[in-house]
Amino acid sequence: MLPDNAILPHAVFPVRDACDIARHAFLMDLKRGIVGQVKPLVQQGYAAHGERGFIEHHGRPPATRAEARPLVESDARWRWYSALARAQHEAYVDATAECVERQAEVLRQRCRELAQQASERRASGQVAGTLTLDPAVQIPAYQRDVDVHCVPGGYFVELMPDDVYAAARYELGISLYTLGSHGALNETKGLSGVAFVRQRFPSLQPRRILDLGCTCGNSTLPWGEAFPAAQLHALDASAPALRYAHARAEALQRPVHFRQADAEAPPYPDRYFDLVVSHILLHETSAAAVARVFAACHRLLAPGGVMLHVEVPVRNAELSPFDQVMVDWDTENNNEVFWRGLHDMDLPAAAHAAGFAPESVFDEFFDAGHRAFINSRPWWLFGAQRAASA
Repeated sequence: MLPDNAILPHAVFPVRDACDIARHAFLMDLKRGIVGQVKPLVQQGYAAHGERGFIEHHGRPPATRAEARPLVESDARWRWYSALARAQHEAYVDATAECVERQAEVLRQRCRELAQQASERRASGQVAGTLTLDPAVQIPAYQRDVDVHCVPGGYFVELMPDDVYAAARYELGISLYTLGSHGALNETKGLSGVAFVRQRFPSLQPRRILDLGCTCGNSTLPWGEAFPAAQLHALDASAPALRYAHARAEALQRPVHFRQADAEAPPYPDRYFDLVVSHILLHETSAAAVARVFAACHRLLAPGGVMLHVEVPVRNAELSPFDQVMVDWDTENNNEVFWRGLHDMDLPAAAHAAGFAPESVFDEFFDAGHRAFINSRPWWLFGAQRAASA
């Protein structure tokens, strides 16, 4: 469920009027119907017609995505599903954009006030987070040249100076897109990562933690709660996202040091962090960028430090050809340009090339009680540990 205006999760979460609430409820119900009722018909049609006909002709079922795709896409059930899913997605983007754009000036002022209050607390010797922006930071081409998620301007659009619109829309959008399944603070990715680290590395007590590609900071904050003695850092290339993330964290009284920077080249000293994490960052980059991110993580980690990337649970190696075609919908229809590429990539080899020992790599679905999307598996966790003697 989306939070009611009377119980907003924090002071900069967008407020919805009655029309917003009704419109958003309709779009969420529409998505439930598309995923729960229309999408299963696609698989039924594939099994009854496309796959059966292929077996009759070839003596075997389709073995690859390329063989399954024409069988799926030639079926009217697929065309109905795809058209409905795209229409719902565009309507959800419009509905969240209009809600936040209407209050963009109010949100900007609220974020300014929270940032000023944090500055005053620091000046008086109290604990508070920081915000460091750098206009010289270049937006990577895989973000600059694509309206990611079919959102005009993606994470970087600015309606006015000191704007926070892009991140406020993003956080409201998460709530609708996931049908409220990520909790009031949209933090299940971070919570899953925390649970994994505590289970896999129980002796790890990080002094400094870095979150790469933090956007609005929703997945960053659980790390501060889990490790309150650690200094928590987060970076993103988007200035609007960081302004909002800083104000959001301060409103929740959770100090974080936010910095505008490129995740491929984080501007921190070697061996500075004990834990470097990201949350659904990798699939929005590129193969070359993933290699550079892994190399940066290895450089930044102290001996024994851990790299952890929480990702969407759709690795193609573990999916049937039919499911691979269905997963590819986001690549073809949702401007997730590297979605398919990441899921085909040999990540263990990339981690090894970055300096991590093969035996230190972990690559698994980790069930901490949270699901990435409705009717999906738990989050996919990939990473490695830097050698203690390195």
